[in-house]
Amino acid sequence: MADSTSLIDKETKGGWNAAVFIIVVEMAERFAFYGLASNLMTFLTNELGQSTATAAKHINTWIGVSCIFPILGAFLADSILGRFKTVLLSSFIYLLGMVMLPLSVTVVAPEMREKVLFMALYVMAVGEGGHKPCVMTFAADQFGEANAEEKAAKTSFFNYWYMAIVLSSSIAVLALIFIQERVSWSLGFSIIAGSVGIAIVVFLIGIPKYRKQIPVGSPITRLAQVFVAASRKWRLSSMRHHYGLCYEEEDKSGSTNVNRTYLLARTNQFRFLDKATIIDEIDNNTSNKSRNPWRLCSVNQVEEVKLILRLIPIWISLIMFCATLTQLNTFFLKQGSMMNRTIGDHFTIPPAAFQSIVGVTILILIPLYDRVFVPAARKITNHHSGITSLQRIGVGLFIATFNMILCGLVEAKRLQVARDHGLIDSPKQVVPMSSLWLLPQYILVGIGDVFTIVGMQELFYDQMPEAMRSIGAAIFISVVGVGSFVSTGIISAVQTISKSHGEEWLVNNLNRAHLDYYYWVIASLNAVSLCFYLFIANRFVYKKLQDKDDDSDVEGERREA
Repeated sequence: MADSTSLIDKETKGGWNAAVFIIVVEMAERFAFYGLASNLMTFLTNELGQSTATAAKHINTWIGVSCIFPILGAFLADSILGRFKTVLLSSFIYLLGMVMLPLSVTVVAPEMREKVLFMALYVMAVGEGGHKPCVMTFAADQFGEANAEEKAAKTSFFNYWYMAIVLSSSIAVLALIFIQERVSWSLGFSIIAGSVGIAIVVFLIGIPKYRKQIPVGSPITRLAQVFVAASRKWRLSSMRHHYGLCYEEEDKSGSTNVNRTYLLARTNQFRFLDKATIIDEIDNNTSNKSRNPWRLCSVNQVEEVKLILRLIPIWISLIMFCATLTQLNTFFLKQGSMMNRTIGDHFTIPPAAFQSIVGVTILILIPLYDRVFVPAARKITNHHSGITSLQRIGVGLFIATFNMILCGLVEAKRLQVARDHGLIDSPKQVVPMSSLWLLPQYILVGIGDVFTIVGMQELFYDQMPEAMRSIGAAIFISVVGVGSFVSTGIISAVQTISKSHGEEWLVNNLNRAHLDYYYWVIASLNAVSLCFYLFIANRFVYKKLQDKDDDSDVEGERREA
């Protein structure tokens, strides 16, 4: 892998001095997003009159689109604009969508409010398409690979990056929900729009301190060249060629291995792609500058493709975890709205405020994880992160599976209390069961996030080729989007199948619904997904690095679950 400064302006300072400005931008974006998403279910059902299932589908679709657009944004960042320009441009687009939100509940006529609202949501989705995949990688770029101190700081960076955005989202959940429900939706929407505007100003102030990534051309082209070159030489045997393998990388000027300290060493997986590196008679009779990149690729380029292919099964195995997370903004909220949420004689907790429990859990656990667990585990495993990224993800997947079983049990208890008090046909009456019963499931969501979400961020950043790290972040984000679409599909399937058997599980009256059965379906799918993940993780080969001037490996090939 190249030294991270090879593709980045070396003259700027970088490090935490630069990263802090970028973190502020992400905190504001997360403050705005969760200030909207955490209570959107209430707005759609209470203010716009949508059914519970319809509102859940709309939210899942919006979140899904917001998480798919980053693939396009990452492509533009890595190939044309660079991460800095992409973050800046997308932030202005995101601000435009935010400004449209308060207009949708004040200026616009009532019959047009739903259309303007969804227009605003999808303008925001476009803005997130550029923001999400680039802002984290741009911040991580501020920590170089060549500097040992900065490389060590990068391990903690991912933990504290996530803690920062959780802090901002928790503040949004606690503060904005009360403003939206007790004062006005317009004021609440205006506050989150203002926060994004202030963040853009802070981001501009930090410009002199940033290390800025240089676009290196279309990464998709580099990937395609490997497959085409390998297919053109599929008849060749790597054991019988007479002219060696292509090890050198060329830049646009024709010079080789410019600014590269390390290259990706050869690995034994996906060996059919190695044929793209074979120098045959045609290649041997062609000068270096005129070689056809669509029939001869370097070992480093082929290994970049292998890195991506290894991540695809991991990506698939994480879809159900992300589908599970969508329950937080949909059915968890409706479940809590029907339970006793009063404190004292006059104060009632808004159901969406319970999402702050997730944030508080994360804010407590991440420092403990980074300062207590990692040093203790490091002494046992000798791994710089205590446990590997894959092990960290696996723990979170197990917790998510257990949590959905628990959610089903709590909902079954709530339904029993509703039946015992004759409230089956009284959905607007509060079931006399304390909402504190929901605390464990919110806490477990937070614990699962500390392990799986942070582990996913680290894995998809570290195991991607350096020039494609924005795309790596987009791939990580896209699994969240696909998970949202899968959640919508599961809701539709459950509605159709249960209705065909005489009793629909997800009706508007949750006292007559079977949300507990739905939770257990999600738990079963999570269990299957966990088994698949363990199978894949046990066979995963981590990135293998090699000094360009040395045959020895800097970081040996290893399999770690």
